[in-house]
Amino acid sequence: MSVRIGISAYDIQARDLVDLAVAADEIGFDTLWLGEHVVLPVGYEAEHPKDGSDAHEERTGPIVDPNTQLLDPLVALAGCATVTRSITFATGVYVAPLRHPLAIARMVHTLAQVSNGRFILGAGAGWLREEFDALEVPFKGRGKRMEEQLEIVRKALRGGPFAHDGERYQFADLQVCEEPSRVPVVLGGNSEVALRRAALHGDGWFVSGTPTLEAATERRNRLFEIRRAAGLDDPFPTYVRLPKPDPHEVSRYASAGFDEVIVWAHQIWPAEGDARRKRSALETWADRLGVSR
Repeated sequence: MSVRIGISAYDIQARDLVDLAVAADEIGFDTLWLGEHVVLPVGYEAEHPKDGSDAHEERTGPIVDPNTQLLDPLVALAGCATVTRSITFATGVYVAPLRHPLAIARMVHTLAQVSNGRFILGAGAGWLREEFDALEVPFKGRGKRMEEQLEIVRKALRGGPFAHDGERYQFADLQVCEEPSRVPVVLGGNSEVALRRAALHGDGWFVSGTPTLEAATERRNRLFEIRRAAGLDDPFPTYVRLPKPDPHEVSRYASAGFDEVIVWAHQIWPAEGDARRKRSALETWADRLGVSR
């Protein structure tokens, strides 16, 4: 089985991300995912949801702290798209409930144009309550709100005028774009609610954290069980992170039926050194993992 290998970035400076994108594109990585938070609520108490299945603890401290480099993912990935040719960019994940769906549609359509179709909208409901409070967005009901948001985004990207009369959003005929814009929507999360939402409302699934192979397989199987029960049989990619950049791990996941695997950027792209040194390290890792141009 041919396995496509992507990179998951978070806590990275914007210029460094662009350098990583250029090198990853030229070396042959398939995707580059960028996580996000809008703000750091100093002294927040919310905890990132965990279920004990992580293959390793990715961050020993808070998910976001005063030293975390936060980027606007759509702005940053648009910059990366202008200097690359082949690699696909994705948000991993974009906290959709923090924004109005028409604003999301406008930004996504722009990035799809800039990247020449090389963009996946990875979306999630979010977990940092204090971030929602700071932006004056209700935390309660965010999951259902996101489902309606994504419905609106899909309508908008079909092209031409449309209206919406939903539970949370209502508006008369308007238009975001004239021509259709194809942007896959991949939903993240590991809980039963998140898996059901991804299976029924998404074009694919993006893992949260770094679960063990056994846990990732169980969740993947649950996704397809939900889809079969709903009569859905179209292609549905699943993107899972490896616990470490190891060819043995790639083989294990491939044998389990995963053909989209992702490695953490900080494990293969050094934090220190100039762009040439970092690229050399990335090339070495690419050779080990079997990435080819």
